[in-house]
Amino acid sequence: MNVQRKPNISKIAFWDVDFEEIDFETNSLFVMDKVFNYGIWSDILETLRFYGIERIKKEIVQAPYFKNTTLSFLCTILNLTEQDFVSYQRRQLRKPIWNH
Repeated sequence: MNVQRKPNISKIAFWDVDFEEIDFETNSLFVMDKVFNYGIWSDILETLRFYGIERIKKEIVQAPYFKNTTLSFLCTILNLTEQDFVSYQRRQLRKPIWNH
């Protein structure tokens, strides 16, 4: 029997997908992205434990989108800068819709 290894996290951040079908190894960046942007505190802690700081630090910078507060949190806990993140670089390339 092949038992898939998976973190003990809630389904809260995964409202738009079939949680039972997620491959937590192959889709690790997807999982990290969802948990850090939309998960609850216990899910964040479990994700940190499950994947480990080094793997998260290596992969999370490739995520396409982060809320501002999430990006600040990740920079703090991973000792990174906003410029290290693809999502931040993309945001800087977009022109604002309005000039305020």
